[in-house]
Amino acid sequence: MTGSRTNISTGPAGRPWRFDLVLDGGASVSRQTQLSRAIVQEIQRGRLLPGSTLPGSRTLAAQLEVNRKVVVAAVDELVAQGWLEALPARGTRVALNLPTLAVADAEGRRSVETALDRRRAAGIAVNDGVPDARIAPVDELARAQRRALRALARTGLGYGDAAGDPVLREVLAGFVNHARGLSCSSEEIVLTRGSQGALSLFALAMLEPGDVVAVEHPGYAPAWRAFQLARADVVHVPVDADGLRTDELEAHARRLKGRLKAVYVTPHHQYPTTVAMSAERRMHLRRICESFRLYIVEDDYDYEYHFEGAPLLPLSATKDLSSRCIYIASLSKLIAPALRLGYIIADRSVVARLRAVRELLDRQGDVVLERAVAELIEDGEVQRHARRARQLYRERRDHLLQQLASRPPLRSAMVCDPPGGGLALWMRLRSLTSEELVRRAHARGLALTPGSAHVAAGSVPAFRFGFAAHTSEELSRICDVLEACLQPDSEKGARPGGPRGSEAKRAPDRGGPRGSEAKRAPDRGAPGGPRRKGRQTGGAPGGPRRKGQPRGGSGQP
Repeated sequence: MTGSRTNISTGPAGRPWRFDLVLDGGASVSRQTQLSRAIVQEIQRGRLLPGSTLPGSRTLAAQLEVNRKVVVAAVDELVAQGWLEALPARGTRVALNLPTLAVADAEGRRSVETALDRRRAAGIAVNDGVPDARIAPVDELARAQRRALRALARTGLGYGDAAGDPVLREVLAGFVNHARGLSCSSEEIVLTRGSQGALSLFALAMLEPGDVVAVEHPGYAPAWRAFQLARADVVHVPVDADGLRTDELEAHARRLKGRLKAVYVTPHHQYPTTVAMSAERRMHLRRICESFRLYIVEDDYDYEYHFEGAPLLPLSATKDLSSRCIYIASLSKLIAPALRLGYIIADRSVVARLRAVRELLDRQGDVVLERAVAELIEDGEVQRHARRARQLYRERRDHLLQQLASRPPLRSAMVCDPPGGGLALWMRLRSLTSEELVRRAHARGLALTPGSAHVAAGSVPAFRFGFAAHTSEELSRICDVLEACLQPDSEKGARPGGPRGSEAKRAPDRGGPRGSEAKRAPDRGAPGGPRRKGRQTGGAPGGPRRKGQPRGGSGQP
C-alpha cells in the first residue's frame, strides 16, 4: 500500500493550521500511532500552537482516507497524554500547557544486530545441562497466559499473596505429592523466580551473619554465592562415588559447635558430577541433621528427567524429617530457562519467614504466568511435555555416548559414567587440563566451561557436557570440534569463527530440531567429581574409584 497523504490548508478562524501527513498502511506501527506521532511532531515544530483547534474527526478521516475510528482513537490518546484538550461542543484544540515529555513520539529501537547474528558470532556453546527451549510448549503457554490475563483483569490485577498465586500453589501441592512422594499443602509452598531465587530467599530469611552452610565440593557455585549474600560462611564437603561424604560433614558439625546451620545437597543427580547419593549416605545425613538440628536444603533441579528405572524419592519425602527439610525445585528446567518459576516447600514456620522477606524484596511474583502454568499442569500439558522431552533427551544422550565411544581420540582422552538421568555428562579428562581444552575449543568457535568453575579454588580435569539443548546433528558437530582440539597440530589448525576440516563438510544447523526430533515436544546440570559405579564410556579403566576418594578438587578450599 502506498499510503495516505493529506495537505491541510489554512482553515477558518480558530483553525489556522496546515501540514502534510502520510499514513503508511504497510508500516510496522498502526495508523493510529502514526497519526498520534505526526500531530505531536507538528506541535513540537511550532506549526500547531497551543490553543489551535483541530479539524473535526470526520473531516480529518476523509482527508486521510482512513476509518474515523482511527482518528478518534489517536485524538483520545493525545488527550489522555495531555497534548490535546477536548472542549464540549467546541471540538478539540492543542493544550495550553503542553507536557514536558514526548510520550507519543517516543520510539523504542533495537540494535540492528539480530539474535542470529550474535549466535553466529558466538559459535556453539555447550551448557551445563538445560532443556531445549525450541521444543517447549510455547503456543500452549501463550494461550494460557492470555486467558489468565483476561480472568485476572476482572478482579482488578491488584497485589496478591507474597507466597505466590494460590491457584498454582494448590496445583503444585497435588503435583509434587503425586509425582515426587511428598506430603505438603499449598500453605507450605512459596513460589520464587527460579531455583536461584529460592536459594537467595532461603539465605536471606533463615541465615544470620556468621552462620555456616555446608556445601558439596565440587558443587553448584551460584548456591554458595547465595549463602554468602546473607553474610554466611561456606564449608566445602567432598563428594565421591556415593555422593556427599557424610563422615566429613559430621566432623565439620562437631568442630563448628553449633555454627553449622544447614547443608546444601543435590542428592538425585549431584551437580556437577551427576552421581546419586547412596541409601546409606542418605540415612547418615538424616541422622546428622537430627542430631545437630541442621536444615537440609535439597535442590531437586531435574527430577523429571530419569532414563533408567524409577527415580529416587527426595530426602524431603521422609515425614519424620520434614520440618528440617527445605525442598527447592524449578519449572524452568521442566519447560524453558527463560520461564523463571521455582518453588520452596518447607514447614509453615519457615514459610512465614520466607513470605515476610519475599514481600520486602519482590512483593510478589508474576501472577499471570503463575496462573497460566497452573492451567497447563491441571490440563496435563506439562506432564505430556515432560514425557515427550524425557524420551527425546534420552535419545540425545545415547547419541552423544555413541559419538564419544566411536571416536578413538575422544575415547582415549576423556571418560564419563553414563548417568541414569539428568541433562548432562561429567567428562573427566585423562591428559589435558580443562582450561587448555576450553582455550582450544574457543579458538574453533566452541564455548565450554572449565571444571574450575565448580570448585572453590584450583583446577579440575573435567567439564560438564550438557546434551539436552542440542540436536543429534549439533552434538556430532560438537564432537567434531572436540576431536580436532585433541589433534597434535590442533594449535596450527585453529582459527576463530568456526570449525575446520571434517566439520566444514557438515550441513550448517538451522536452529531447530531435525528429523524425528522435530515431531516431539521438550532438564540442569557442575567439577572433578567422583567416578561412579557401573559402565563407562570412552574405554575407562576398570572399576570405580574407592569410596572416600574424591576426584578433582580438594575437599576444602
